[in-house]
Amino acid sequence: MLKNIPVGDTERPVPRWALRLARALPLILLPHCLWRLPFAFDFRMGTVDPAAGPYVWWATPYVFGLSLITEALALLTLGLVSGWGEVFPRWVPFLRGRRVPPLGPLIATVLGGLVLFGLFGLQPLAWAGVFDEVGFSNGWWEALCRVCVSPAALWGPITIALGVAYYRRRTA
Repeated sequence: MLKNIPVGDTERPVPRWALRLARALPLILLPHCLWRLPFAFDFRMGTVDPAAGPYVWWATPYVFGLSLITEALALLTLGLVSGWGEVFPRWVPFLRGRRVPPLGPLIATVLGGLVLFGLFGLQPLAWAGVFDEVGFSNGWWEALCRVCVSPAALWGPITIALGVAYYRRRTA
């Protein structure tokens, strides 16, 4: 299903590393999404934040929605290594069935990857003491947080790498 994509008269294979990264990205982000879920029920996971407000009713749908959106966006990167990412779907008016210009996904992935790097990629700097971060009640909670949250720092660079590979494959 995700191996080779017909392009015109020839067939350009998707690089094996790109296939693996695109398939692995939702799993890479899963620990971060799971770490977030207890906060939906006001369980603080050992965090100590005096500025944290009281529990609000909308926290539960917000946190669950954030985790679902995170996984859905990660699954969208599969479009960069599969045929459905090269042709507009039938439900898109005026564009249905036409080829997606390679520059569009490249711009979207680079800009999105830079935003993701800004959101998640700078977390190791907070751990190094460059930025302020929330404290933890003990080292075990802090270690669990870092194990669960640190893979999300790879989301931006992986997205950019897959976008560049998509563009190179489509324009070579």
